[in-house]
Amino acid sequence: MRSLSTYSITRGLFRGLVAGVVSLSVAAAANAQNPEEWFTLGGDFAHTRYTPADEITAENFTDLEVAWEWDGASFRAMSGRSTPSLIDGKLFTVAGNKRHVIAIDPKTGETLWSYREPDTPRAEYSMRADYGKGVGYARIDGRGVVYIVSPGFFLTALDANTGVPLEGFGKKVPIEGFPETGVVDLLADLGHEYDPYEGLPLETGYITSSSPPIVVNDTVVVGNSAEQGYHQSRIENVPGDILGYDARTGAFKWKFNVIPKPGEFGHETWENDAWEWTGDVSSWAPLSADPANDLVYIPTNSATIDYYGGFRPGDNLYGAALIALDASTGERKWHFQMVKHEIWNFDNPTAPVLLDLDMPGRGKVPAIAQVTKQAWVYAFNRITGEPLWPIVDKPVPPSIVPGEVLSPTQPHVTKPAPFDMQGITEDDLADFTPEIRRQAIEAMKDYQMGPLFNPPIHAGNSTGKYAAMNCPGGSGGANINAPAVADPETGKLYISSHKACFALRLITGEEADLLYPNTTGSTLSEWANAGPGATARPPRHPAGIPIWKPPYSRITAIDMNTGDHSWMIPTGETPNRIKNNPALKGVDIGNTGTGALVPMVVTKNMLVYSDQASDGTPMLYSIDKDTGEIMAQIEAPARSGYGMSSWVHDGHQYIILQTGSKLTAMALPEARVESGGGH
Repeated sequence: MRSLSTYSITRGLFRGLVAGVVSLSVAAAANAQNPEEWFTLGGDFAHTRYTPADEITAENFTDLEVAWEWDGASFRAMSGRSTPSLIDGKLFTVAGNKRHVIAIDPKTGETLWSYREPDTPRAEYSMRADYGKGVGYARIDGRGVVYIVSPGFFLTALDANTGVPLEGFGKKVPIEGFPETGVVDLLADLGHEYDPYEGLPLETGYITSSSPPIVVNDTVVVGNSAEQGYHQSRIENVPGDILGYDARTGAFKWKFNVIPKPGEFGHETWENDAWEWTGDVSSWAPLSADPANDLVYIPTNSATIDYYGGFRPGDNLYGAALIALDASTGERKWHFQMVKHEIWNFDNPTAPVLLDLDMPGRGKVPAIAQVTKQAWVYAFNRITGEPLWPIVDKPVPPSIVPGEVLSPTQPHVTKPAPFDMQGITEDDLADFTPEIRRQAIEAMKDYQMGPLFNPPIHAGNSTGKYAAMNCPGGSGGANINAPAVADPETGKLYISSHKACFALRLITGEEADLLYPNTTGSTLSEWANAGPGATARPPRHPAGIPIWKPPYSRITAIDMNTGDHSWMIPTGETPNRIKNNPALKGVDIGNTGTGALVPMVVTKNMLVYSDQASDGTPMLYSIDKDTGEIMAQIEAPARSGYGMSSWVHDGHQYIILQTGSKLTAMALPEARVESGGGH
């Protein structure tokens, strides 16, 4: 019998689906994507970030120029974490802490309309306000509708042509300044007492949003986000239950409990009644969907408090899991828990990618691939949840922190092979010269090195070590600001990753509570994270270089039909601070990579990514999808982050760079606006 951490399929799942595929519903057909468009923040429901556009080639790549720039500074945009959607001749995005919704002319970059939700304290508190990532979209009765979830946790539906809130959608919100129609108060359906204006009492918890909703056929599916677990010192919070709404009326359809209640599947994985007060399990990463089979895929966050879970014994389902839900009903179809009793900040950071594979000996397989901070790709049949290759439980180290009881085993992916660093030993440390290696070992002497699931340690522990090395850490492997991309024509998955470790050190809850003002909950945890920010950074090498071996950042291509790695390249160029480092004089260090996670997009002709040259110059690279070789490169107007997109408008292909507060449209000279409009 399989444990709850492995895949689990609802009995009677999709009777007949093995023999045939469910037909597209009328709603799915109405919302089918034009291949020249960019329908979701991931390009399509499968989140491949792929376009069949082929105007831009390796031969004309160096002719690319800035067609226009849209500056969101007036909306106080900063993070650049929103990928615009190009649908029905308009670009739609969100910007700034207020999460303004913006419509933009894709030819000129002009703002066509904007919408802003009225201010509320519940929105002001959001720690993920500028991280909206994009919008949801549907065509309702022939009319385009834009959907967004705000930092205050309201769902709003807007007419795509005018930006006016949709008539007949939702209910009147009892807050001055809100429109009469077009808005749903999502807190009303979570089941906790709250004030419409103030939101949840912080003693109860907090919930916000950092990704857009996704519209699957007739249903708007809403994920959510909680206060960052590394900023917590108290054990209470609310679960990030997944919500479903009617796309036409905003009527509440269903709620999926991400922390199972009594009688629900997985409830026994929450021992000591911890389900009553623990929260945070949520989907802050974007959602993917298979509209033809009416499935939506939920990548989840971890439970309350990163790095310590002694107050929530058990495997803690559905934390750090991938869940497949029936989009119409919210019924669980299958799930897989990547990390049991997760305390390493190994939550799922990106939307899973859907591919239709042609696997040797198995034929056509509908697949889903989740890339993770652990530097693994977890791959499944997206209909049944069956792993494409074995995922086996293996023993992992126990915790020495008082009160902490970890799972004795964790699931380990057997194929594809890891795409980056896992764990750290002396063999992983910088060794360009014998002296550099000696210095690296000396710098690490106060840190507990170990394998992938090396557990945190606490102040005053018996080992005498200062902190435990967590490699890759919460920012290592694949992560938020560089989603994996894929070519649905070939089944190749391209993953941006970098080497990054956290030094995990716990202090008492009383001490940690002084570091985090206005934290959620009321009961202090026995232990909590020892530092502001994500956690303590690992020591730097005395020579001023990373303490581990290069490459510091890379792109890995994996053929998901076979599970084999096709190629790996370092990203960008060796930074001058390393290239010209006196300690490395006369040493051939090759290309170390910049150490940055890089945004990417896949086109018919190439893989495109952005990084930096040695002197810090922003660059745009055209890569051969089959070999990883650079086919062409140009200087980019600015450093690009999070995502990249490409689409066709008015007969010409554009590449959109997310450059901080700006959106920068790159195109060939033929797309230039000759008079008026551009800026």
